[in-house]
Amino acid sequence: MASVPAAPLAASFTAPLTAPLTRRELVVLRELRENENVPLRRIADSLHVSLNTVRSQTRSVYRKLGVSSRSQALHRARELHLL
Repeated sequence: MASVPAAPLAASFTAPLTAPLTRRELVVLRELRENENVPLRRIADSLHVSLNTVRSQTRSVYRKLGVSSRSQALHRARELHLL
């Protein structure tokens, strides 16, 4: 019996997260969404944490989402129904 080639994956296929986001990373992600054009310093101030803490958490979010920018992170988070 001849085999049928598999259909190509849809272009909109979304790979899973490399690791689940922590509760705090989700808070930072929501802050990025609500303050899309605001510097990380203001987000840090609103969360009452240091700028370095927000930078670290933002990098972790980007890594887990497999992205390299705020706009990509927000787009990917929407695809994954995280926002």
